[in-house]
Amino acid sequence: MGIARLALAVLAVAGVVTLLVIGGRALFATLDTPEPPEIRSASAEPTAGARVPTVRIECVADTCPLVTVRVPGGDVLQYRDMSRGEEVSYFQPELDVVLTDAGTVRVSENGRPRAPGEPGEREAFTVRGP
Repeated sequence: MGIARLALAVLAVAGVVTLLVIGGRALFATLDTPEPPEIRSASAEPTAGARVPTVRIECVADTCPLVTVRVPGGDVLQYRDMSRGEEVSYFQPELDVVLTDAGTVRVSENGRPRAPGEPGEREAFTVRGP
């Protein structure tokens, strides 16, 4: 009976250590992820002293099909449709942007409005921060 209890205690300790290791790795993985986008409603106004995003995209149609934003040669930050009034801002030094329908979004590069695209037109461009 003593050996069985000892074996059970060792298994319990091993299980707790395994859970701690998995939890620690998950925590460190989340700390190492890139800065998430700022998502605001279209009516929100920037506060004084706020950083200027490298790119800001606002959906001005009912649905804005497939808006893709990624770090060149790296992480995909956005790959999805957007809804009217939804707005995203990214602050990375360089970004690749692909708009499936450039006529459905309003884009600002480093705080300056980008010329609007034609409805149904696909646009792909790179934005570099200041």
